[in-house]
Amino acid sequence: MTNAGVVTAALALLDFAVKVLALGLLPQNRRPSSATAWLLLVLFLPFVGILAFLLIGSTSVDRGRRRIHQEVNAFVAERVESLGPDGTHATREVEPAWLRSATYLNQHLGTLPATEGNDATLLPVYEESIAAMTAAVCEAERFVSVEFYIMAWDHVTAPFFEALTSALRRGVEVRVLFDHLASRGIPGYKDMLRRFDDAGFQWHPMLPLQPLKGRWRRPDLRNHRKILVVDGRVAITGSQNLIEPSYDKPKLQQARRQWRELTVRLTGPVVTSLNVVFATDWYVETHEVLDATHFAPPPGGHPPGRLTCQVVPSGPGFPNENNLRLFNTLIYGAQSRLSLTSPYFVPDESLLYAITTAAQRGVAVELFVSAKADQLMVGHAQMSYYQALLEAGVRIRLYPEPYVLHSKHFSVDDDVVVIGSSNMDMRSFGLNFEVSVMAFGGDVVQKVRAVEDGYRALSSELTREEWSRRPLRSRYVDNVMRLTSALQ
Repeated sequence: MTNAGVVTAALALLDFAVKVLALGLLPQNRRPSSATAWLLLVLFLPFVGILAFLLIGSTSVDRGRRRIHQEVNAFVAERVESLGPDGTHATREVEPAWLRSATYLNQHLGTLPATEGNDATLLPVYEESIAAMTAAVCEAERFVSVEFYIMAWDHVTAPFFEALTSALRRGVEVRVLFDHLASRGIPGYKDMLRRFDDAGFQWHPMLPLQPLKGRWRRPDLRNHRKILVVDGRVAITGSQNLIEPSYDKPKLQQARRQWRELTVRLTGPVVTSLNVVFATDWYVETHEVLDATHFAPPPGGHPPGRLTCQVVPSGPGFPNENNLRLFNTLIYGAQSRLSLTSPYFVPDESLLYAITTAAQRGVAVELFVSAKADQLMVGHAQMSYYQALLEAGVRIRLYPEPYVLHSKHFSVDDDVVVIGSSNMDMRSFGLNFEVSVMAFGGDVVQKVRAVEDGYRALSSELTREEWSRRPLRSRYVDNVMRLTSALQ
């Protein structure tokens, strides 16, 4: 056999071995859709597929981060064990009774208990949310904890950062976290860091990707949380990043393309839970343990409210997909009405079945999404699910251009709402660090319903007949993008 023949035979044998190994290794601990997508890539393009898998195939953080997350989760679990003998803390008498199991699930997975005595103010207007954050910082006396996926010092957020600077000057501790790759892609990133240094903030990038400094990880892992905590007294969280509503992009500003958000201002014991999430991320990035004063609200705070709230952290630092399990639990509990808002709706099989099953058993289900997605591939992947939703009876409402409906929340019957940073997509379930707040009691459902009513008044409804007339080429692209979205 010639040398060329030996090389050809060796390559063919290697190709065969790679494919055989892939069949047994890639499906391990993966959902079927993800395993299938990876297998197709490896079987059709073995060397490209293996290279891609080595780069982005692992959904977990490095060993050091996993160890730190496990230590923190165990520490938090120990601290909250004494809050209730059956693990439900404030929810032993919750009605409807099915919510008790949801609160138990959340604490079992995310360690944080449900707490009574909270109050919530919804902030659906972008500028008003920034103003509320600024006002809270202006009243800070002890500390301010700031954690956002995307952060920029621009003409909209400048008052907030100036308030942080003033707080620091009067002796308030200021700590700032932002996702490294997400924020560095925003215009003015280096100037923002210079301003942070000039102001004297304690700041750190989350999940830094710096190979030359020995910091390597899967490059599309993100810390997607948005949290502000002031003095353990007030917290603001939700979908909104700390940036101008067109993301400081001139083309988007010229097109008047702005993001529509929903954040919530919280008072009561739930603020401590959100500060625990911040403290966890601060410890992971800095190895600094915040002292106990950060978890004891000051005396003479707000009067007790009527809401029961529970914070649900999720992400690669937990062994289970905490947000997905909560979403499915609540959706299967729906009896009459389910309203969902997610800018990126790319569900896994379990969530798609939960939603379509709810519609098929008579629940009035509606899904609010943008008429035009801001991300091409995700938008096409999302549209690949519309046919199944419409056939099941889900009403799809399209929020009009040029706006991007970026809010992330849902309501179930007259019972419970979830507001947070988590999209209903496989990225938020498997790759992103997220935070969600489940709330019930008082008038919180009515408040969220009012926001949903506003969306509905502006949106147009996508009909099954209209969708069935889509050209074949569009359906083809949708399905290809659906497959790529499963590469996790």
